[in-house]
This record gives sequence, structure tokens and C-alpha cells, in this order.
Amino acid sequence: MTIRTLVYDGDRVETRDDTDAESLRDARTATGTTWIRASDVTDEELDRLSAAFGLHTLEIEDVRGNVSPKVELFPEHTFVLVKTARLRGGETTFEEEIRDQPVGLFFGHDWIVTVAIEETGAVDTVWERVRREEPRLLQRDADFTAYRVLDAIVDEYFAILDEIGRDIEAVEDRIIDDPDTETLEILNSLRRELLSIRRIVWPTRDAVSVLARGDADHVQESTEKYYRDVYDHLVQHVELVETYRDLASGARDIYLNTLSQSTNEVMKRLTVVATIILPLTFVVGVYGMNFGGGPYNMPELGWRFGYPAVLVGMALTAAAMLQYFRSEGWL
Repeated sequence: MTIRTLVYDGDRVETRDDTDAESLRDARTATGTTWIRASDVTDEELDRLSAAFGLHTLEIEDVRGNVSPKVELFPEHTFVLVKTARLRGGETTFEEEIRDQPVGLFFGHDWIVTVAIEETGAVDTVWERVRREEPRLLQRDADFTAYRVLDAIVDEYFAILDEIGRDIEAVEDRIIDDPDTETLEILNSLRRELLSIRRIVWPTRDAVSVLARGDADHVQESTEKYYRDVYDHLVQHVELVETYRDLASGARDIYLNTLSQSTNEVMKRLTVVATIILPLTFVVGVYGMNFGGGPYNMPELGWRFGYPAVLVGMALTAAAMLQYFRSEGWL
């Protein structure tokens, strides 16, 4: 469990480690901007945090319940729920899966609280920049810090989509060179990944649009342009997701067409073989009756060269049919 506190203004950063209720209230009223970072916290710690900053119980439940990204506006603060995303190996397969984690951002005019189930790389990156006294962050208010966290989370989506795009290109080449059942499994895995990232990107875009168009009282007009930049990135993500979904569907169609074409080629060859064998089987069946010694006997049965003559005739029949199939372009 971790609750850490930074209090910063234009020229200083103060780190605090106390997590009792009184220390949290003091941090909220401290001069400058206060950032409370909570991860893997207990219910008791969340209750103290909620009481100190006036957070609603339902907001905390949304973070812990892993609901879709959204924005809720309150008189004293703005609540933003977003999700981090990363690719990692699946639990039951060797294919990668997208694993997401909710991150709750609560910010007022001079304070911000971030709540996550686990430590988050995007939050940690911005936290370290504040701790190292990056001037651009120290001189801005809580809404700008919230923007930087959102921007860092959204930038992670680019890396995932780039990797998915490379995987789709590799699968397309593989389909052309050597399509097999494993290729179809990879395609289905990519389609699942795109569906997962789509469920994250679409609601996140709608949520950030609320902050970008100035509906939130705690987002200053000078900061709205930064949220519009994040919104533009999310629009690009949505377009990439839809493009990759079309490419994955197209690759799947190519695979099925290639497989169907391969099956047709096999069936064509089998049909040619069966067609050639059919007259030969007829000849063998006729001479297999072995009628002799009567008015309707088979004189060839008593001929010295009857057997080799039938074999030669069968070979010539097969050769003539092969030549005909080639002339028609069937082989």
C-alpha cells in the first residue's frame, strides 16, 4: 500500500510521507499545489483520503470496479477515470493480450489525487518530473498536472497500436507465403487485441472531449488547448483502430480465399485423377468378366498379345486425356 504526497509551487517541491487523516487535510490546505498519489491502498486509507478531499464513495467504487473511462463534474472537483494499457503474454496461450488498469484522477483548483490499483508507469513518469522540479509543471496548477498524466497514458496507446500494425503486416506476408491454421489463430488474436483497445480508446475520447471543450470548471481556459491536443491524439487512435480492424478483416478474408483456392487446386487434381481412372476402370471391368467358350465369347482372352494390347490401350487413353486437360488449361 502506498500513499505519497507532493506539495509544490513555482520554486519548490516538498515531499510528505504521513498518511493519517490530519496530515492529508493539512496537505490539502498547504500553500501551492498538492498531489496525492495512492496505489494498492486499503479501504481504511481510501476512506481517509475521501474524507480529506471530499471524494464521493461512488467515484472510488468506479476506480476499483474497473468501469469504462468517463468524466464526472462535481462542485469541488473533477473526476476523470482513464485506463492504462499494455501488451503482455496471455495466461493460457503464448499470444499477447492487452491488459488494462483503471486510474482515477481527482483534481480541484490546487490539488490532485491519483488512485490506481497498482503502480502505473505513466503516473510515475509525471510524478518524477514534478519531484525533479521541472519548471513547466511547478508553475502550473493541478489541471495541467492532470493533463500531463492523461497525455502520458494516451501516449502508451501509440506503442500498442504500432506493435499491432507491425503484427498485421507480418501476418499479411505470412498469408501470402504459407497460410496455415496457426496464421488464423494469430489473426483472431489480433482481432481480440483491437477489440480490447477499442473499448478503451472510444470512451476515453468522449471523456477527454468534456475537458477539452471547457465544460469542467476546474480546467482553466489556458489549459483547455492541452486537453484538445490529447483529444486529437485519441481521434488518431480511434482512426488507427478502425483502420487496423479493416486490415485484420481483409487479411482474414485473404486467408480464407487463399485456403479456398488451395482446396480448389487439390480438388481439381483429384478430379483429373478420378476422370482418368474412370475409363481405365471400365476397360478392366469389361475384361474382368472372362467370358469364353460360347458364341458371345471374348476372343481377346485367347489372343497371345491380348494382355499387353489392353495395357497399351489403357496407357494411350490416359495419355490422350492428360493432353486434353492440358490443352484446356485444367492442369
